[in-house]
Amino acid sequence: MTKIVVVYSGGMDSFTLINLALYDEHKVSAISFDYGQKHKKELSIARDFCKSNLINLEVVDISAIKPLLKGSALTDEIEIPKGHYEDQTMKATVVPNRNMIMISLAIAHAISIDFEEVWYGAHTGDHAIYPDCRPEFLESINNTSKLANYESIEVKAPFINLTKGQILSKGLDMNLDYSQTWTCYEGKEQACGKCGSCVERLEAFSENNTRDPIQYSI
Repeated sequence: MTKIVVVYSGGMDSFTLINLALYDEHKVSAISFDYGQKHKKELSIARDFCKSNLINLEVVDISAIKPLLKGSALTDEIEIPKGHYEDQTMKATVVPNRNMIMISLAIAHAISIDFEEVWYGAHTGDHAIYPDCRPEFLESINNTSKLANYESIEVKAPFINLTKGQILSKGLDMNLDYSQTWTCYEGKEQACGKCGSCVERLEAFSENNTRDPIQYSI
């Protein structure tokens, strides 16, 4: 049994990831971040899941650094772009250095509670737009973690070579309930169905010939 800190956003990728860790009978602790994102609804979704499954969850408020994260549609007064993740317009959703910040804090948390690994939910659909979801970044942050600490914390992204459709397939094989997830960048009562995150999610369900259980405003 490995002791794993999962960076858990409440989205379908990290939801599948945390359930995979539980399915494989690892000891799991979760960490989520309030960085001033518009879609804060994901945090309440994360809290609800962890509470119902008796998983320790640390929700870390780093919203004070929001003035340092300007220029992203997720944190600034910029319209959320519509379309597919791979469209160049989706670069507007990049939050400067986000995964570096979050994973660094997750590593520190893992050390403080004597855990061994940090997992996050990067996948192939992220590679085109998000540099901090690419294999090169994963390798680099692992090397940096080992240089920065006496403890050797391994950072893993088990889905980094999988598509969102393949991730969903794994989750469906585990009989996961995806109504317990939130993906939309808009963070309103219902998912918009038009932002990159929603479009890719809907594609994944279509590829698996399965209906998405959440409600959309479209």
